[in-house]
Amino acid sequence: MTMWQLPELGNNSDDTALLTLRDYVRWAATRFIEADLFFGHGSDNPFDEAATLLFHLLHIPHERSETYLDCRLTTVERQVIAETVALRISKRLPAAYLTHEAWFAGYSFYVDERVLIPRSPIAELIEAGFAPWLEPDRIHKILDLCTGSGCIAIAAALHLEEVTVDAVDISPQALAVAEKNRLRYELTRRVNLIESDLFNKLTGRRYDLIVSNPPYVDQLEMQILPHEYRHEPRIALEAGKDGLDIVRIIVANAAGYLNPKGVLIVEVGNSVAQFGTAFPDLPVIWLEFERGGEGVFLITREQLIASQYSHIKS
Repeated sequence: MTMWQLPELGNNSDDTALLTLRDYVRWAATRFIEADLFFGHGSDNPFDEAATLLFHLLHIPHERSETYLDCRLTTVERQVIAETVALRISKRLPAAYLTHEAWFAGYSFYVDERVLIPRSPIAELIEAGFAPWLEPDRIHKILDLCTGSGCIAIAAALHLEEVTVDAVDISPQALAVAEKNRLRYELTRRVNLIESDLFNKLTGRRYDLIVSNPPYVDQLEMQILPHEYRHEPRIALEAGKDGLDIVRIIVANAAGYLNPKGVLIVEVGNSVAQFGTAFPDLPVIWLEFERGGEGVFLITREQLIASQYSHIKS
């Protein structure tokens, strides 16, 4: 029996047989541990990943999962579980690409291998309406650079019902996924999808907030990424020798697209040290998150203009 084949159903005298959903969550988690999988796309451990995967396969809402954990599974359900666990292990596909679903800021988003899997701590800012850094009722226009699946733009529009958002990406494939999510939430009038290389097609536009989760993985880190990350689009990850090729363009140009007292928020992930080297005098605020996550900075339009790094001067 291979590591992902399920044992035959036992009889009443076989206390070791897998019978219930709880049994199969444990079984799948054990297989994941044995296969030494990497977790970082919505869960950080094999048990949460197994539960998420199996609940999705069986169409069980997370909020009602306890109700079903001790229910027995059919032969067909067992086979579906076996096949999906096999894919997760043999191809090391992130669970979100198997289910085509990722959760972000309290909402479900369609994802596939055309886009990065949503996992940014920026979700916590969106849920708070970007307070206390901005007054939610004073945010009218947002720019989401490198939108990918559209999760930041769409979640911001859902949490801030009076805003409009321009969601920009260089990849038409990513924008096709964002369109799927935009239609799902009926936001075609408030979320504009724009194919553009960062600011190139945004001439004359101004925003109260620019937010971005751009590519920020450096050359060295790209070489040692776990297999699971290698299924994600390289264009959404890689950003030059120090991981800051895209960030430099954003910092240099953002002030010209912000309204007075506007704010720029950018995630640089593990490139925090490189950011400090590249921008030693930039007075950014590094944001902290209750649910974990780091590497997200905030800076105002006025601070950008006053800095030596911005192309836009007063």
